[in-house]
Amino acid sequence: MSDEKALDMRARRAAKRAGLYARRSPTVDNYGGFRLIDRDNRIISGERYDLTPDEILEMCEPSSNLSV
Repeated sequence: MSDEKALDMRARRAAKRAGLYARRSPTVDNYGGFRLIDRDNRIISGERYDLTPDEILEMCEPSSNLSV
């Protein structure tokens, strides 16, 4: 597994632990960015799929101020 793929999976797992979903852009023109979505399908961050996996990991840390 490549390092990029492993980082993507870590970001998705971190979002899941925080009660969110990390969704990747469905098109190639967004350069593979992410957005965070809550359980009610509301966008929390990354409206334009502009989050990196590192940003997702940072936002989903237990000490983060992100409220769900």
